[in-house]
Formats: sequence, structure tokens, C-alpha cells
Amino acid sequence: MPMNKSIILASASPRRKELLESAGIKFKVVPGDIDETILHNEKPLDYVLRLAEEKAKDVAARAEARFFIGADTIVVCNDEIMGKPLDSEDAVRMLKKLSGKPHKVVTGFAVYDSLQKKIVQQAVTTDVFFKELTDDEINRYVATKDPLDKAGAYAIQGGAAYMVKGIQGSYTNVVGLPLTEVIDALKSIDALEE
Repeated sequence: MPMNKSIILASASPRRKELLESAGIKFKVVPGDIDETILHNEKPLDYVLRLAEEKAKDVAARAEARFFIGADTIVVCNDEIMGKPLDSEDAVRMLKKLSGKPHKVVTGFAVYDSLQKKIVQQAVTTDVFFKELTDDEINRYVATKDPLDKAGAYAIQGGAAYMVKGIQGSYTNVVGLPLTEVIDALKSIDALEE
């Protein structure tokens, strides 16, 4: 598998960490610390790309490495941008809105080369189709606390797997990091060696 030249993942997400590890990439984790407020009239793709870049550059300003990967994932349903729910009540609201409907999972990522001051970024969208959920199914899932730290209040690889009727696009994108595109981006700026 590829070797690297000092990579830091600017994310606290255990899912992103697991995905990069599964690809055999060696890296360290240093979470970004930025304001994730949506700007007035900001479009979903612009939002995730801005946050991904800000996370990568925030960590680059305070950590020792050459390459930094920032990422942000949201769920978009009927033009509403859904990040992590505020609380259990908000998680229930989100899941009721997603029930029986298609929605989009959008992950923006940025790979920043701190030596060359170069950034490669992309937003990847996956269409996800949910089954009709009963109130009991939603309440039982929210009671597990699993949805509270997930965009759109669900984890496709976790307790919500049975809720997903199908997806069109990248599965790893829905988990939190579109691996194919991230690895291509790392290669494009010479962050990985074969």
C-alpha cells in the first residue's frame, strides 16, 4: 500500500480515521477547531468545501506535518442542510424528515500541502434512499444515542443500516470520507508514494 510524507487528518471522526486506515495510509489525527456556522445564503457544496479547507488550514497552523486532510459531511433534504443534531429532539425531527424520502449526503474534503501552499479540494455527493420509518423505529434508534454525533442523525454503517433502501454513489462518502477521491487527491499532490 502507499507510503506517505507526513499526513495529518484534521478530524475527530472515528469513521474517517477507520476509512483512511483501511486504505493503508499512515497519518496522525489532530482535530480542527473552527466555527461551523452556515453563512447567509451559503450553498451546501460551498459550505462543506469552506469547512474542509478551514479545518485543514486550522490544523496546519498549529501542527507539524506537510499534508493536511480536512473534511465535512452534511445531509441535504428538501434544501435543508442537516449537520449533527443539536439534541435527541432534533435527531427525531431530522429522521422524520428523511423517512421515506431520497436525500443527498455531501462530503467536502480538502488536502492541503503546507510546503507548496497548494490545496486540492472536492465535494462528493451520494444519493441515499430511506424506507418509511415508524415513530417507534425512530425513537428506538435515537435512544441509542448513535445519531447524536452524525450528520443527518444517522450512521449508514451503524444502527441505521436497515433504514437505507439504497444508495447511488460512493458508500464511503456516506460514512464520512470519499476514499477514492481523497486518495486520488493525495496522489495528485505527491502525498503518497507507491
